[in-house]
Amino acid sequence: MTKYIFVTGGVTSSLGKGIIAASLAKLLQSRGLKVTIQKFDPYINVDPGTLNPYEHGECFVTEDGAETDLDLGHYERFLNIFTSQANNVTTGRIYQTVINKEREGAYLGKTVQVIPHITDEIKRRMLLLGDTGNYDIVITEIGGTVGDIESLPFVEAVRQLQWEMEEEDCLVVHLTLIPYLKAAKELKTKPTQHSVKLMSENGVHPDIIVCRTERALNQELKKKIALFCNVKTEAVIEAMDASSIYEVPLKMLNEGLDVIVLKKLQINGYSAPELGKWKEFLDKLKYPSGKVTIGLIGKYIELQDAYKSILESFVHAGAMNECKVQIVNVHSEFVTEENVAEKLGNLDGLLVAPGFGKRGVEGKIIAVQYAREKKLPFFGICLGMQMAAIEFARNVLNLKDAHSTEMDENTSNPVIDLMEDQKAVTTKGGTMRLGSYPCELKLGSLANAIYGQSYISERHRHRWEFNNAYLDRFEKAGMIASGKNPATGLVEIIELKDHPFFIGVQYHPELKSTVENPQPIFVNFIKAARVFAESKGTEKK
Repeated sequence: MTKYIFVTGGVTSSLGKGIIAASLAKLLQSRGLKVTIQKFDPYINVDPGTLNPYEHGECFVTEDGAETDLDLGHYERFLNIFTSQANNVTTGRIYQTVINKEREGAYLGKTVQVIPHITDEIKRRMLLLGDTGNYDIVITEIGGTVGDIESLPFVEAVRQLQWEMEEEDCLVVHLTLIPYLKAAKELKTKPTQHSVKLMSENGVHPDIIVCRTERALNQELKKKIALFCNVKTEAVIEAMDASSIYEVPLKMLNEGLDVIVLKKLQINGYSAPELGKWKEFLDKLKYPSGKVTIGLIGKYIELQDAYKSILESFVHAGAMNECKVQIVNVHSEFVTEENVAEKLGNLDGLLVAPGFGKRGVEGKIIAVQYAREKKLPFFGICLGMQMAAIEFARNVLNLKDAHSTEMDENTSNPVIDLMEDQKAVTTKGGTMRLGSYPCELKLGSLANAIYGQSYISERHRHRWEFNNAYLDRFEKAGMIASGKNPATGLVEIIELKDHPFFIGVQYHPELKSTVENPQPIFVNFIKAARVFAESKGTEKK
């Protein structure tokens, strides 16, 4: 039978429940168990697809086209397996399902209430992945913080499952904070005690307490937490700050988190953890032989979570090249023709990030022109690829008013236009071109060399596309379409012939980069940046 682990958080948000859940999953996976992770979010949006990146960070897209929480990116990067629509559930989706059932008459005239109808739907979804029979363990991360009003139905659902299941089939891990008071020069356990007390008042008793802390916990503190939170001392786990999120699984291994979980779930006959590849990756990450500086130009740079998958892809690609990747954030809204050389002159590579809307696009176009003319390694993703096409049209094809109809509906040269099947779409949520689509690569192209194959599959999230009416003119002038969707002819990849590394992609390659399988374009982009740095003598150890 499938075992279930629930990860909750207390005291404050942003403690890293997703990283702890992913780390635990990695350790269990390394012992030969089949594990998956799902995230339950308490907000009423059906999914984060309509949320501004400043509100919620990036929107992670799965293979099957689900717009999900960014924590699913961590799950995939750690476990090297795909997630799906079933791995992310929101309050909005729960209520939408229950209300639709009520309208259909499924409840036979009964009064529809939070208990049992909402909690029953939450439980059904919590058990959905386990019911497939594909997993030994399903880890469920509960978003928000214990005590939040919006989280109460989820906590109640966990309480009911704890009551319904055998003791060895269900386990609760509670992540909390042990703050250090400088004035008193001591760590304080009281917030954790209150957090666990609040959970207990709601009927949920944690089996394991993971303590985020800036300073090491001594045995006496662990005993105190165990005593007042009603757990065994061995079930109090220290989670000190790490220099990289990828160190956390090894820290949890040293604390014995996975062993405690296996013991409580009564899982026997498991193998020793196999983490050779993971440790090899960390060694390369910690001891690079070189360094490159990459400019990330976007319009949400104030919140790093807005580009989370891109930043993690650079970590993977850097380790693959045994090279430290230093990211310089460049706000596209403040890039002008007068200051572009000053802002980009010290870079070894430029990535133009995805985004929506007209704010800051002219700065991106100016940056693309600089990279093209200065032979600076360039990589454009989604909107970044579209900006590269617009810049080429304006400055090489001399179509001075070339633009995207997203930003200028009346442009006479719409080199980027709304996709045909998007023109009748009126609702915003979940209606973009989403999920994985095939792409055929042109033989002998840069893209073909990067991937080492002719057919690939990558994930998308867009409404606008390259206008094929301009393709002949682009290709005659030196910008080729090196990747196309074989069914529709949609241009997926553009690249320049007379440039050391200049590539733009309509899809989001960052969404499939993992520790064990770094994304090929990122790997080759960093490789090109390293060559560029060496050519000008700026590469440093």
